[in-house]
Amino acid sequence: MKHYIWAILWAGVVLVLCGLPSAATDEVPKFPGIDKLVHTGFFFVFTVLLYYGAIRRAATFRPSWHISIKVIIFSSLFALFTELLQWKVFTYRSAEVWDLFADAVGTGMGVFAYLLLHNVYRPEAALGGVTETKKESYEI
Repeated sequence: MKHYIWAILWAGVVLVLCGLPSAATDEVPKFPGIDKLVHTGFFFVFTVLLYYGAIRRAATFRPSWHISIKVIIFSSLFALFTELLQWKVFTYRSAEVWDLFADAVGTGMGVFAYLLLHNVYRPEAALGGVTETKKESYEI
């Protein structure tokens, strides 16, 4: 559980912000679609933090479909949970299918970032595919 502390803290922030009445953010400058952008950002960060915890827990430098499937499922369930809360508990908020879509886009962006960047930061990739034993033969 200690590996997921950042994801858990972020989930708490998301729950608090999703539960705020709309009147609490009246002073914040808004533009059409900002709600969807915020949902996308929330779930991008949440997905990245879930990956961070899963990678640390598994102590792996290899991309894993097993980890990806778990992260996607958990992030999707959390998105559904936030919308259900807005529908049933925070009745002053509105639950929307498009919010779920924005959450899914944020999750997809997090998965894409993981697949794209995970290889870049592997120790072997940092050396350009050169391992420690081969490194000596490349030095001048």
